[in-house]
Amino acid sequence: MNTENTKAQMRKGILEFCILSLIQSREMYVSDLIDELKKGKLDVVEGTLYPLLTRLKNGEFLNYRWEESTSGPPRKYYQITEKGSLFLKELQNTWNELTESVNQITKPQ
Repeated sequence: MNTENTKAQMRKGILEFCILSLIQSREMYVSDLIDELKKGKLDVVEGTLYPLLTRLKNGEFLNYRWEESTSGPPRKYYQITEKGSLFLKELQNTWNELTESVNQITKPQ
C-alpha cells in the first residue's frame, strides 16, 4: 500500500473544510488561500484549488467579486455566503466528532 497516496487522500478530504474556514475570517484571493494553506503544511496548487472553488461557488457556499490589480489582471476575491457559513458549522461539528473518535480509537492502550 502506498502511504503517500493515503496521506494525499486524507488531505483532499478536508480541503473544503479548510478553505471555508479560511474564507470565513476574511475574503481571500487564490494566492492568499495557497499561502495560508502552506502555512498549515497543506501544499495545494492552483490546479487543485480552482475546481474546488468553482464547486463551492456553484453550490452557493461562496461568492466572489472582481478587483482590479496594479500588478496584472483583475483578481477574484472569494467570500463565504450564509449557506456556506451553515455548511461550515456542520463540517466543524463533524470534524470535532471525527477527531474525538479517531483520537479515542488510536490512543495507546
